[in-house]
Amino acid sequence: MIALQITDTKDFTTKLFLQEVFDPFWVVEGSLRTHCTLLLDGHLNKEFYSQEELEEYQLQNQPLVCWRTLRPLCFDFIKGKKTPLGFKFSFRLSDSNTEKLLGQSGVSLSLADVAGLCLNIRYGEGKILVTTGTSLRLFTPDKSLDHAWDAMVQRFFKQKEMAFYLL
Repeated sequence: MIALQITDTKDFTTKLFLQEVFDPFWVVEGSLRTHCTLLLDGHLNKEFYSQEELEEYQLQNQPLVCWRTLRPLCFDFIKGKKTPLGFKFSFRLSDSNTEKLLGQSGVSLSLADVAGLCLNIRYGEGKILVTTGTSLRLFTPDKSLDHAWDAMVQRFFKQKEMAFYLL
């Protein structure tokens, strides 16, 4: 696990709410605090969709909604003249991207072993803190997946030109 302090709040929030930078991530949960608090549960309600829609949108094996579907709703909730009091999001790397990371890093775990690779974003008092997390379905003293995930997040932030420093 690492903690990143974002140094350009305006640029980061633009990329989070107005651009597609985080769209592939799954949303586990979130909250936005303005005049009231909006709570988000990212678990996909598959019963909302017909079987045809599940197939058309390729949602059969997806447990959570993608940020791309919630981003416009969240932006509409916070836009205006006042800055939000705060927000928190817990994102999870999709299964397909988790498999890619496992393959590229040479970590000796399977997708079935990984419960989630998480990215937690918290804004409050004018500051944004991002932390990483790894959840496994088995016990192992091997931290190679943690290191691979932490390194990938840092590369991702640098590639997307999101300024940060490690805490």
